[in-house]
Amino acid sequence: MRRVLYSLIPIYIFAFYMYGIRLLYLSVFVYGFGILTEYLFEKRKNRKVTEAVLVTCTLFVLSLPPKTPWWIASIGIIFGVLFAKEAYGGFGRNIFNPAIAARLFIYITFPNIMTQAWAQPGNFGRMVNDVMTTATPLEILANGENIGLFDLFFGIRSGSMGEGPIFLILIAAIYLIVTKTASWKIMISTFLSASILTVFLSLLAIPKLSNPLEFLFSGSLIFVTVFMATDPVTAPKNETSKWFYGIIIGVTAILIRSFSLFPEGTSFAVLMGNTFAALLDTAFSKKKVEA
Repeated sequence: MRRVLYSLIPIYIFAFYMYGIRLLYLSVFVYGFGILTEYLFEKRKNRKVTEAVLVTCTLFVLSLPPKTPWWIASIGIIFGVLFAKEAYGGFGRNIFNPAIAARLFIYITFPNIMTQAWAQPGNFGRMVNDVMTTATPLEILANGENIGLFDLFFGIRSGSMGEGPIFLILIAAIYLIVTKTASWKIMISTFLSASILTVFLSLLAIPKLSNPLEFLFSGSLIFVTVFMATDPVTAPKNETSKWFYGIIIGVTAILIRSFSLFPEGTSFAVLMGNTFAALLDTAFSKKKVEA
């Protein structure tokens, strides 16, 4: 968990540069209520708060739109820690990723706010370009417009606070793989399956998929692939299972993005993968030979 925190530090600093005090403001509430929720439940069992809650809080706050109200962010992290983690017995026992559960809960509960709480990024939250739109890249692509791979790769666009800097996310991915903190099989299978399906659907002339590479670089697909899909607690343990787990997430994310009313499908996709993780381990585990 500490290595994951280390890998998130550059992304957090970049998000601070892009959105300034807004990130710190939301972080106070997210870390405060997240740690407090786990403390209250772990105290009853004479156990301490784990570093895992810090990872959950960091991932959650980075997944938020910059103008998310503090009370919605607080409700989200309380729900994620309480119902997606502590209700299952605490760290190591939960079957759903708490940060994703928290994000999806407020996304569904407060859709009008969560789909409009964007802000122009850059220069510690101050406008850097008068013509920059607050629409997210996925919304821009849905309207048949282009964004530019340079801006997408270096995070010069609106969106959730931590999903933008792809170059930093890729550096974090390399660090997590080299230190054997996260599974490269899950990362590769998730992104590769999403890429193949995106290219296939683009050949069917779906408007929002007219530029497959921009489509893949938009939204939170890469951020979620590196940090959420690879969560060792909620992902399968069997090495073969990890390939199919990534495929479930990648395919589900693109299908929801392409055909549903939701502009982003990665949160739903991770929860779908979490649901099948144990089943995949069972299906691909070696059967014991009877004596």
